[in-house]
Amino acid sequence: MSKEIPARRRRSDAERSRRVVLDAAVRLLGDRPDASLEQIATEAGVSRQTVYAHFASRAELIESVVTRMSDETVAMLDAAELGSGGATEAMERFLARCWELMRQHPVLLSGALESRSAEQDRDRHASIAGRVEELVRRGQAAGEFDPEVDPAWLTSAVLALGHAAGGAVGAGRMSSGDAAEALRRSVLRLTLVAD
Repeated sequence: MSKEIPARRRRSDAERSRRVVLDAAVRLLGDRPDASLEQIATEAGVSRQTVYAHFASRAELIESVVTRMSDETVAMLDAAELGSGGATEAMERFLARCWELMRQHPVLLSGALESRSAEQDRDRHASIAGRVEELVRRGQAAGEFDPEVDPAWLTSAVLALGHAAGGAVGAGRMSSGDAAEALRRSVLRLTLVAD
């Protein structure tokens, strides 16, 4: 029993240490997309060896940040209850919640998490895209969204517009508020049935 408690404590300490490094990476990469592992260690208040104990490379750390951000996005989408209310209202809720997440985590706007391949990008967005496509299909079935456009394409276009808005803010071409409103208007023009 006495050996089990220290082992459990070591695991708990390791999990806490890993979380501290990830928190620091999320914060620092938002301001400095090219931050090194050493700079992330400094931000986390740990040694470089501690970072390497959890992440063998910068790429591995970035993947862990992406996983965390994807998990947060999925949790946020689930909390937004995209299956309730009208589809147009749910789409606006989706856009507002996603934009709030981007505002809270500038790393999502920084370009630090850009994929190395289209396949990686598709895998990263699969759970998010699935939820958006369900919403698009629901909107089409209810007559709110254009039924003549393939739902998979509409989903891809909505996600691409979100990335474009984030990129414009990240590059300093638009304010966050202007980009959020442009995104909302563009997505609604894209999805809604034309009068």
